[in-house]
Amino acid sequence: MMALAEPLASRSDGSGAMFDRIAARYDLLNRLNSLGFDRAWRRIAAEALAPAAVAHRPLRVLDVASGTGDLAIAIARRFPKAVVRGVDTSTAMTVIGRGKVERAGLADRVTLASGDAHELGFADRTFDAAAIAFGIRNVPDRVRALREMARVIRPGGRVAVLELSEPVSGPLAVLARFHIGVLVPMIGTLLAGGAEYRYLRRSIRAFPPPDEFTRTMTAAGLEPVETRPLTFGVCNLFLASPAVERATEGARS
Repeated sequence: MMALAEPLASRSDGSGAMFDRIAARYDLLNRLNSLGFDRAWRRIAAEALAPAAVAHRPLRVLDVASGTGDLAIAIARRFPKAVVRGVDTSTAMTVIGRGKVERAGLADRVTLASGDAHELGFADRTFDAAAIAFGIRNVPDRVRALREMARVIRPGGRVAVLELSEPVSGPLAVLARFHIGVLVPMIGTLLAGGAEYRYLRRSIRAFPPPDEFTRTMTAAGLEPVETRPLTFGVCNLFLASPAVERATEGARS
């Protein structure tokens, strides 16, 4: 996903190739690095899509950067008739995710496939909602990706972005900085390889504060609905809908 001259095979920068290398340990690392909170955060993100549910048809949801399928599964469980389509640049993560979907008995409603956040490959207004969990910070052109998410959901639909952050104040700020700066790369070195988790530390620290990211969503044609800090701001849930102007343009096209 990163448009750099460095060959994909040698990257440690959030590309699909990087996640291919750590796919087998990704879920375990997620549990350890988030202290187990990541599952609850995904359930909260899934619940936040409820306003996009449509009475006369099953909820149709796109999960961008779907990884090993945890968010897609959480959405399908929360909405028993929902149809979820997940896309990710990492083939290895997608393969693992398909196995998890099968074991969860959700293969009839959850589909995971290769795909790029910059070019989603779906028609306008295909979905009722779109979500991305812990993936937007790995996307080189965030405005373009968010614009694509806005494009493929119907007017009045919902976009949910779940992302880690490093609190600068509050009761967990010092602990969070120690966890991200010291423990995350240490755990990563032991279980997966230090380069990838040094990248993770950098990417979390480099992610913009909530008010700045909200402006990025606005620039992408989204109308922010709510920014919800989770676990004292260690994670944030950003909720938005397509701006009225974009929805009008889509209706005319």
